[in-house]
Amino acid sequence: MSGSSKDGWQRRKVSRRALLGGAAGAAVGGAGLVLAGCGDDSPSGAGAATATPQVPSLIGPVDQQKQRRLRTGLTAWDPTKTFDGYTIFAPFQSTTAYAIDMMGEVVNTWTLSDAPTERQIFSVSLLDNGNLFAWLYMPGADAPPFVFKGGLLMEVDWDGNVVWEVEDPDQHHDALMLPNGNLLVLRAEPLPAGYAERVSGGLPPAFGDRMWTDWVAEMTLDGETVWEWHAWEHMEPEDYPINGVDGRDEWTHANGIAPMPDGNVVISFRNIDTLGVIDRETGAFTKLLGAPPIAQQHHPSVLDNGNILLFDNGAHRADSALSYSRVVEIDPANGEIVWEYLDQSILNFFSPLVSSAQRLPNGNTLIAEGNFGRIFEVTSEGEVVWEYVSSYFILNPVLGEVNTIFRAERHPADAFQGAPGA
Repeated sequence: MSGSSKDGWQRRKVSRRALLGGAAGAAVGGAGLVLAGCGDDSPSGAGAATATPQVPSLIGPVDQQKQRRLRTGLTAWDPTKTFDGYTIFAPFQSTTAYAIDMMGEVVNTWTLSDAPTERQIFSVSLLDNGNLFAWLYMPGADAPPFVFKGGLLMEVDWDGNVVWEVEDPDQHHDALMLPNGNLLVLRAEPLPAGYAERVSGGLPPAFGDRMWTDWVAEMTLDGETVWEWHAWEHMEPEDYPINGVDGRDEWTHANGIAPMPDGNVVISFRNIDTLGVIDRETGAFTKLLGAPPIAQQHHPSVLDNGNILLFDNGAHRADSALSYSRVVEIDPANGEIVWEYLDQSILNFFSPLVSSAQRLPNGNTLIAEGNFGRIFEVTSEGEVVWEYVSSYFILNPVLGEVNTIFRAERHPADAFQGAPGA
């Protein structure tokens, strides 16, 4: 489904029920990831992710991983309707990032850590100069594991050579390079005394007596902070209650940032179901959308037309008993949803955590249904024209054996500096 129709499922006002077991805010990471058993040729070591083969026959021992039984790798492609290029992604909290072509074949790998219990990839993107930008998570920081506090950011060329790297012990979830060469990063910090009591909602905390929140910073590659913004200084706790199923260990839980053409910053706060804009000059925070119509959303990005593209995860919706995901395009002038993608069966598209959406140059949208390692491309009319399912699995202490990815991007092959034929 696509367009700005008011008849979508998200308009159905039904009583909310907890249809999915477990808290959406549960930890999806932490130290001590181990390799899922994948056969005699699988490498060992915590945090490693390895492609696992398809079950060659319907008769015989049954693979207990449902997604492998259904099929991984390239599952569909209409070359006449897709945007050609290389797709990059990293198996969540593994040590290697991948670039695949339109056939789903690996064209390059970047091994970014040799200490998987100490450094694990959070996600990757492509810089304007054609090199890979990666941010890694270093387990063992002082925040609860679902905050993923403790970051290592780096630029890596096609051959895996590190151009620069910088540690940021407070960084979490998102980072990007600004046109001036500085980094814009999300950071985590405890709320000052007296603020947690003013925040309503949420489940009892599971990790001590501190409530965490977010701040945003611009920093140089030398690690110097040149601008910062703290949520608690510009947002009234009473106005932003925690979603009823998320723990009170965190208040806001930011998971995505993006610069706007006017220099301001759009930011997504998952635990309070809020998308808003930070005024860089004054610090003022303007809420664009909340619950309803969005819920637990991820990955805001600013399009060439000035609108904001957003992955609306849809876990624990305030206006529906059904949990389902969609991708929406929002006019920041009025908060109106001007385009959306829904699966023809809304139950077939749902990722309660992580995930991303990227508008491609041909007008199509590349979507990562992150919890299930599914990357697919849709036209503006909502037609699926390419689909790939990651065959790289890890064993997560909370989620079990998963092929989760945080985000995915596609770029023309010649955008990658140093790639053959670039």
